[in-house]
Amino acid sequence: MEPRAHSQQEASTPSSLETAEDLGLKLHTAVRTRNNEHVQELLEKGADVNFRADFGWTPLQSAVQANSLKLVQLLLDKGACPHARKDNGGTAFIEAAMVGNVDILKLLLRCGIDIDDHDNNGFTAFMEAAWYGKEEALKFLHSKGAAVNLRREVSEEKAKLHKGGETALMDACKKGHLSVVKILVQEMGADVNLCDNSDRNALIHALKEDHERDKEPAASISIGSFLLDQGVDVNSKDEGGKTALILAVELRSLDLVKALLEKGEIDIDDADKEGNTALMVAVEKRDCKIAKFLCEKGARTDVGNLIAVANRKRAPDMVCLLQQYKTQFVQETLEDWEPDSKCWRDQLKNLYKMYRPMIGKLKVFQFIQQRIQSTSQGGIYLGLHGGTEVAVKIIQRTEGDKEKAFLEQCRSCEHLLKLFQAEKARGCMYLCFPLWERNFEEHLQGSEDQVDYRDALRMIFKAVRELHSLGYAYQDLHPSNFLIDLGGKIYLADLDNKRRLIEGEQELVNSDLEALSDLVLYVLAGGRKPFQQVSTKDLDTHSPDYWEALDLVENLRSHDEQGLEGLSKHPYFWSKQLRFNFLKGIWNKIKDYNWKDRNAVFEAAACFPYSWTKKIDPDVLKVMKNPKKGRPFVYGDSIIDLLRLMRNLDEHPNESISEKIGDYAEYFLKTFPELTIYAYKSLRQNPKYCHLADIQDPSL
Repeated sequence: MEPRAHSQQEASTPSSLETAEDLGLKLHTAVRTRNNEHVQELLEKGADVNFRADFGWTPLQSAVQANSLKLVQLLLDKGACPHARKDNGGTAFIEAAMVGNVDILKLLLRCGIDIDDHDNNGFTAFMEAAWYGKEEALKFLHSKGAAVNLRREVSEEKAKLHKGGETALMDACKKGHLSVVKILVQEMGADVNLCDNSDRNALIHALKEDHERDKEPAASISIGSFLLDQGVDVNSKDEGGKTALILAVELRSLDLVKALLEKGEIDIDDADKEGNTALMVAVEKRDCKIAKFLCEKGARTDVGNLIAVANRKRAPDMVCLLQQYKTQFVQETLEDWEPDSKCWRDQLKNLYKMYRPMIGKLKVFQFIQQRIQSTSQGGIYLGLHGGTEVAVKIIQRTEGDKEKAFLEQCRSCEHLLKLFQAEKARGCMYLCFPLWERNFEEHLQGSEDQVDYRDALRMIFKAVRELHSLGYAYQDLHPSNFLIDLGGKIYLADLDNKRRLIEGEQELVNSDLEALSDLVLYVLAGGRKPFQQVSTKDLDTHSPDYWEALDLVENLRSHDEQGLEGLSKHPYFWSKQLRFNFLKGIWNKIKDYNWKDRNAVFEAAACFPYSWTKKIDPDVLKVMKNPKKGRPFVYGDSIIDLLRLMRNLDEHPNESISEKIGDYAEYFLKTFPELTIYAYKSLRQNPKYCHLADIQDPSL
């Protein structure tokens, strides 16, 4: 006892050699060993109450981990920061949920803690309580408003790797806490069908083997059975493509296998990404009871070399069983195959090689690595329909019939996504579309080639016009909803069912026009800024289409009376030559008007915004003479005189001028970039002469 008294005396004696770090480390040790007196002494000696030890731990967090309410209160009284974070973003409050101490949670919550605050891995206090099976802490946090169905937030990089998105229910399932699972579902309304970023629901988390090996198989089976009673979706898969049925076989639970198949919603022959079916797994596990049951339920015995596997496992009883069900192996020799798609080449080749139960003529794997797009209804997956590369949307049959009826209307439309084929199985409809390479947003951001913006917008406008002609407005004209195929053709796809019947509601059409104005800006900005952030300031003022693009955007936003049909013939879509022909053609149309009527064509716009005669090459003005009077014609600064000069020079070309300025159309449009839209707008605003703004061109 004496040595201990001696050490206590030494600890309480201040030493001039003790640094702030020494005191801080000693404080952590005292807290973790719950030595209250020593903690008090160190604080009195000047130890930093917020000193950070390894991994960013503070004394307060260590006190919580030590489950000492008294030390937590002491440190808070001495100025400990309740909001301090460890290197992983964890706080004392989140740590308290792991410990399960409700009194500490109450104390910290009074310090202004956000109850749904999370660490760097997205764990909230509520999730940690579920993970560690702390029922009382879970109930307390729920009573204080903790979000039950909150999905784990992770960084964008992790989300792209399909990490995160788990809920507290999934955590409890993963760790085998049956009582917590029941509380979450029956008392707190936890959603059993939410999925994480790898498309796994609570059932998959319950049945998957815990690599930490602290979950008993019996717990997994009990939780799985409970979730089945609660109506959980049995068609979710794990990150390796294993179905709940395959996982149940791996757990060697015949009762769970029976319960899953009794639902009638699961494909007994569905396989994981390695091509293993439930029966293959049962043979591998040497489980004759499950293998026999699966055979009785009609599992295919001609897939995979089951006899060879049983022999390798030294399982003669399994061999006899398989032979009773006429097990055979048909060696499938696949021809070398190269898909047309460049973007989805690797996934398509994998799909081609793997075993999949056929759905009519369709081969598809509803698995995250085969998913090419997410939707509010699930996802779009790669598929092979009779050997043709397709994109597959899987929906409930009742909804599928409605969707199919709409898609049938799109068959005559050039730029609306059309249905290729459809298959039905197990209450689902599989809608197959011609496969696209990427959506337009991805195309803009990832294309190495120069994108023809005018041609792209021409196709986009036509797609929206076609949808309006069918009586629908889109309501979500985002660049990601336009798809582009291998040949560069653009299609509008309503994969999320955002369309609405117009039925005389002009505001729905106007909403599409406004969205199109943002889409024009996004395209012309090259997709460099987020769609929601683009503005007219992002237009390239040096672009030869700048003034036309600006006017097109303004007309869309103001719901121009021309409507989308008229705006599809806007000068922005005109070629360089067509713009030049339009300008010089105006003079041809008005040259026989009397002086008064000729000037009335442009009325207040008779004068150009600046002195054009000073911008043009002086040799051009010099060479143009009045052929009748034999003296130079004096051109004024009116827009009419400029149009007259353009027409005269084009009709009576001069060799020396041609050599100097080159192509007339290019020269004039470059010298006066705002001229086309200036003339066009002026004419359109003149009721008597607005017809002069109309042009006839087959390309439009």
